[in-house]
Amino acid sequence: MAMVPWTRRNRGELATLRSGMDDWFESFFRGLDRPLGLLGQRPWPALDVAERDEAVLVRAEVPGLRPEEIDISVYGNTLTISGEKKQSRQDEGDGFYHVESTYGSFRREIALPTDVEESKIEAVCKDGVLTVILPKAEKSKTTKIKVNA
Repeated sequence: MAMVPWTRRNRGELATLRSGMDDWFESFFRGLDRPLGLLGQRPWPALDVAERDEAVLVRAEVPGLRPEEIDISVYGNTLTISGEKKQSRQDEGDGFYHVESTYGSFRREIALPTDVEESKIEAVCKDGVLTVILPKAEKSKTTKIKVNA
């Protein structure tokens, strides 16, 4: 049996193999806490949530959706964004052999960090980005109460 000398090249091949195995194991176990239908998928739509001095700001990427296809509701301290992205008939017959576009219904629930003024919530959908502005509710003021004898 011939011995293969240990060189930088050989170490590179082993490192590549190990890195590939690490990636494979990581992708296998990623998302096991999600339902089986969602394994390997990120939640959609992607969300950005920021808390500002006066409001909570939520942005969602919703390309291809019209405002009337999106439902937004607030119950307690939870914002719910839901809707459905329908596949166009035009896409079905174009002979694509690889498709990464996402279609179907979605529902995202976001726990809000503070109480919001529900009557003043604004939502705008422009250029595939939904922006929801949730003004913070006025905090109750501390009142000193005199104790009588």
